[in-house]
Amino acid sequence: MRLTGAQIVTQVLLEQGCDTVFGYPGGQVLALYDALYQKRRQIRHIRTAHEQGAAHAADGYARATGKPGVVIATSGPGATNLVTGIATAYLDSVPMVAITGNVPCDRIGLDCFQEVDITGITIPITKHNFMVKDIRRLADTLREAFTIAKSGRPGPVLVDIPSDIQKTRLEYTPAGKAPMLPTKHAAAEQLEEAARQLTAAQRPYISCGGGVIRAKAAPLVQELARRLDCGVGATLMGLSAMPGEDPRFLGMQGLHGHYAAAMAQREADLILVAGARFSDRAVGEHANFAPDAKILHIDIDAAELEKTMPVYLGIEGDIRDALERLLERIPRQSHPAWQQRLAQLKQQEAEQMPPQEGFQPAGIIRMLSDRAGDAYIATDVGEHQMWTAQHFSFRTPGSFLTSGGLGTMGFGMGAAIGAAIGTGKPTILITGDGSFRMNFNELATAVEQKLPLTILLLENHTLGMVRQSQTLYYKRRYAATDLGCSIDYPALAEACGAVGLRAESYAQLDQALTRAAHSKKPVLILCPVDPEQMVFPMLPPGGKVEDMLLAAPESAQKHHRKEKA
Repeated sequence: MRLTGAQIVTQVLLEQGCDTVFGYPGGQVLALYDALYQKRRQIRHIRTAHEQGAAHAADGYARATGKPGVVIATSGPGATNLVTGIATAYLDSVPMVAITGNVPCDRIGLDCFQEVDITGITIPITKHNFMVKDIRRLADTLREAFTIAKSGRPGPVLVDIPSDIQKTRLEYTPAGKAPMLPTKHAAAEQLEEAARQLTAAQRPYISCGGGVIRAKAAPLVQELARRLDCGVGATLMGLSAMPGEDPRFLGMQGLHGHYAAAMAQREADLILVAGARFSDRAVGEHANFAPDAKILHIDIDAAELEKTMPVYLGIEGDIRDALERLLERIPRQSHPAWQQRLAQLKQQEAEQMPPQEGFQPAGIIRMLSDRAGDAYIATDVGEHQMWTAQHFSFRTPGSFLTSGGLGTMGFGMGAAIGAAIGTGKPTILITGDGSFRMNFNELATAVEQKLPLTILLLENHTLGMVRQSQTLYYKRRYAATDLGCSIDYPALAEACGAVGLRAESYAQLDQALTRAAHSKKPVLILCPVDPEQMVFPMLPPGGKVEDMLLAAPESAQKHHRKEKA
């Protein structure tokens, strides 16, 4: 059958099992949107308030479902508005296919209205990108895009389609779902050596990264931890690989990680790093990281092996396959002295942390955790993100959606929308007023789609994480971090058609969460918090684990007491 290029796009999307796309229409994708209209009963299109929100929604959809997210935008500003979302997906290894329109082929390079070289712009932040100038290549290029996006280490792929290609007709030949590229498997001799080292270790430790989540290997990590009788920590992206209540789980590690996790890494004689990349935020200063431990590193991307950290053994291969084969080689171990030490570290952490009095972020997050059930949790970026990482007890692998590598303020609302649409499950966005100012336009999208979305907004009238650094290292010179005018966020939610609530105590928060659980509309719950509340523990810049700050220095506390007086 002869189809237009735009109709070929929709046919290929259906071939690939795509039933939902996110996007925003415009002049150079009119033909594509007409084709989507014709397939509206088979492909659901979610129009967001802004293209960046659409990219983050496709990202959240992919993280929650495991399927590639698809986002569509027109040329020029439509395409460039996707860039931050594409970069976010790239640094967090999220499968995404971005489809953009462009000016007709014979006008490319002439600086036409809304023309931009989007393939040139996105080369550094995509696994691959294409511009299709020959309709005979269109279907196969889209199929290849899906293959690349989901194979190996996942990531975003962009396909730019000039508007004349969308309108040209060609005989269409159906094909099946695009295959995955062959997966690299770990070498048997490397796994044998890893098993020998893990069996010989007396103080083993497992560090989980986002690769464990992507590979659906969390149950294998949990079994390996039991087999090795060891402690487990996680990077920000690896949170939810271990249930928060598992006694072997020591919490997040890194810049704002748990004291017990940091010290366990410091004292371990062997660390197995699975699907993480030794980010500066995860390990601090590389020269000070676990100096007495042998490090075994498993990653599907060979480029990550010894990129920033020398290791005893770097194993390239699919993490799920590698862990399955490791488990076959490791007998059950027992390390009572190490377990006693890990328990002691947990106790020390509990004793050293300052007491939480009144309506505080940690208590707010813990109450939410107790009430959240199997909801997906999305965050923006800032203090609220770290409080969530520290105090929320995740139960389901992959249920935590956050921007780790790029640290994108404004990510959370779109991601929450994508997760809610992709799974149909309740979704909770935890955000701060600094981040929420960047994305509350998408509240209209959530209302329009009637999503089971709860927004917990911690309001401190400041850019909290930046302000914290200004407090500690810039003598409290708060340059451009105080937000100034106060926005009535519950009223804003009501104006958008959502439910707006305010909670200033745990009793009020409990009532608000109960109401949100039974609401048929999105619900925003505003929780005022003290701007002087900071995120601890914290590794100071260039500091070692033993320099970890568990509370603000006395000088900062004295200044705060003086101001309060």
